[in-house]
Amino acid sequence: NGTSVEEFFLLGFPGTWQFRVSFVVVFALMYTLTVIGNASIIALVWRSSNLHTPMYFFLCNLSFLEIWYTTGVVPKAIGVLLGTSQTISFSVCILQLFFLLSLGSTECFLLSVMAYDRYLAICYPLRYCSLMSSVLSVRLALSSWLGGFLAISLLAFLTSRLTFCGPDVINHFLCDIDSCLALSCSDTRPVELATFLISIIVVVASCVVTLVSYMYIISSILRIQSAHGRKKAFSTCSAHLTVVTIWYGSTMFLYVKPSAQNSLDLNKVVNTFNTVVTPLLNPFVYTLRNKEVKLALGRAFRKK
Repeated sequence: NGTSVEEFFLLGFPGTWQFRVSFVVVFALMYTLTVIGNASIIALVWRSSNLHTPMYFFLCNLSFLEIWYTTGVVPKAIGVLLGTSQTISFSVCILQLFFLLSLGSTECFLLSVMAYDRYLAICYPLRYCSLMSSVLSVRLALSSWLGGFLAISLLAFLTSRLTFCGPDVINHFLCDIDSCLALSCSDTRPVELATFLISIIVVVASCVVTLVSYMYIISSILRIQSAHGRKKAFSTCSAHLTVVTIWYGSTMFLYVKPSAQNSLDLNKVVNTFNTVVTPLLNPFVYTLRNKEVKLALGRAFRKK
């Protein structure tokens, strides 16, 4: 790969031993809750026949993605904070970068697909079952996964061709594109341009689809005569809207920008929110703000 650096040193969060241990405890607790919460949603949808709909099929895909997304970050981050695993080889660094960016791109596509699903359910309620068939929902989910991984393939390849001749310290607890560009001693403009263009295609395009879907959704909800009807219609998409706002806000800050080498410390904080906090929030948002999930959860507990 034309590099003289065989491995990188992950700096993590510098500070006292007590400070880093407290971070480890928080990361471990949040990781455990994330895996349990998202796995519980998958199990609940699997066991509840009334949740076997496209909406919850997409939600299961999102929960499955969140488990792997946080798994690709937290175990290594804990090793970095404890000082037991602060080095990472060049090939593993590129692999982690590809894995995380691909899952992030897939999440963008999945959220836009879920917005389109809510658009059909609210704007065309009588034709929803025929418009959003099980075959179409599977195709949309599969396209989101394939599109997410294919979109990042070129970026990962270009990053792997960069030359690194020192220093080898990454100011982060994971390998991200900004840190790699900051350390490279070769021309990074092609990678920065590719990052910006792919970000526009993946993040902005999927965000536009989501926004347009919600414009039609809100317009349809406002035309409903009864207050109860408006509240019921909005409750079917409020959880998804909350997740979309959290996800796109942090993602656009990280990736949709012309230069990728500025504010690495701030990027580290936002990346923590994006890769650790957001996957934890999703199952709680969908559970607490979704009446059908709460009813299914109640039935499951009563059976036990």
